[in-house]
Amino acid sequence: MASRSYGACVLCQRVAVVKMMCRGMSAAAQPEAQVDFLKGEPHRKHPGVTNLKTLQLPEHLQTAAQSIIHGAEVTRLPERTHKLTNFLWSRKRAVDDRTVRQKAVSLEKELWEKAMQKTGDVDGQAVEDRIRKKVFSELRRTTYHWTPMKYNEELGVVYMAARLAGGYAAVRRALNEIKKRHPSFAPQSLLDFGSGLGTVAWASHSCWSDSLKEMVCVDSSGPMNILAERLLKGDDERAEPHIKQVYFRQFLPVSPKVQFDLVVAAFTLSELPNAKEREEAAFTLWRKTSSYLVLVENGTKEGHQMLMEARDTLLNKQEKTLYDSRPASVFAPCPHELMCPKLAVEAVTPCNFQQMYLPLPLPGHRDRQTEKFSYLILSRTEPAEAGPDGVDWARLIAPVLRRTRHVHCHACCADGRLQHTVVTARKHSRDVYRCARNSDWGDQLPIIQRGEEDVQSDSE
Repeated sequence: MASRSYGACVLCQRVAVVKMMCRGMSAAAQPEAQVDFLKGEPHRKHPGVTNLKTLQLPEHLQTAAQSIIHGAEVTRLPERTHKLTNFLWSRKRAVDDRTVRQKAVSLEKELWEKAMQKTGDVDGQAVEDRIRKKVFSELRRTTYHWTPMKYNEELGVVYMAARLAGGYAAVRRALNEIKKRHPSFAPQSLLDFGSGLGTVAWASHSCWSDSLKEMVCVDSSGPMNILAERLLKGDDERAEPHIKQVYFRQFLPVSPKVQFDLVVAAFTLSELPNAKEREEAAFTLWRKTSSYLVLVENGTKEGHQMLMEARDTLLNKQEKTLYDSRPASVFAPCPHELMCPKLAVEAVTPCNFQQMYLPLPLPGHRDRQTEKFSYLILSRTEPAEAGPDGVDWARLIAPVLRRTRHVHCHACCADGRLQHTVVTARKHSRDVYRCARNSDWGDQLPIIQRGEEDVQSDSE
């Protein structure tokens, strides 16, 4: 009896030890469980979620656009819409003169070396003429020929059919980043540079209709300004504009001291002819920004690299004359101010995002489409430290892969590196795991203590 009682006691002690070990392992496996980064929100609406559901144009805007398009009776509209969409998506930066000269010198040197390897008498003048012709021919064949877009009323209508809904979706998604993360921000003034059809004014109005008192839309194209006004009035000249206090200009306000709470340039940098003008535009727009500068471009390599040029200009270069000494800080999408890690790898891929939207109900348009875009938001406010409650937030830069009891997340992190993390409830806490399952490409995800077995660098 005594030995049986002793054995039972030993067994009970072992069970108790195992339970204590399990509790210890569970606590160690959830290092961030006590961090209240959710701020009382459910996991599906955690603070890092900035994506929007499928967007549709505001009813007044869509009705006016349909009226203008049908009234214009543009011939071969579906075909021209498709062609313009492809042209704008494939648009590249203009090649600057210095690059062309370097390419010409390199090509000429290569051709001379080949000519000198040939034996026999060589007519120097004839060889020089032949090489010059070949250099010009090769440059014409391989150099991208950038031309400015000149919109008349008819091309403006084609652009409306092609890009109104997609452009609105991209801008609305970018502005939602500010609205979600800075809910107390209530801009009173807006400057839209390269305003086109006025989609920025409509997107801004959908976010801050109660506070916006003045919206200045600047576009060098008179016909586009006229179309934008018609959209505001519902294609009725005698009607009051649906959004009031919108002013159209062909030039930026002259005074460098005039600032706006919100400055936006959507699909505009790509319409500037060279890097110098893009840099000057970035400085000018930043000078006119009192709170946030929002830049949006196509989600291509070219679009992403133009935004990174602007980012580098405003973070690292100094203006000759400062009217507002508050420095620029990156608000979104980058979680850091280091070099973009996507530009550091040999096979450059753009940092882009996507937004689902419903296109204008026109022939040839599908029920739902995807706008792929890149964006950059710079702020004059002080950058957030580590994030709410000491948690760093990484940006998800690819679709989230949800699997049984684990989630694959590719993110750009606060340390300037790209990381592939396999998130599980055991390793990263139940809250972080559920947030990961409810997040998607473009959202932010809380970064917790990482282990070597579940994290690897995407650049490796």
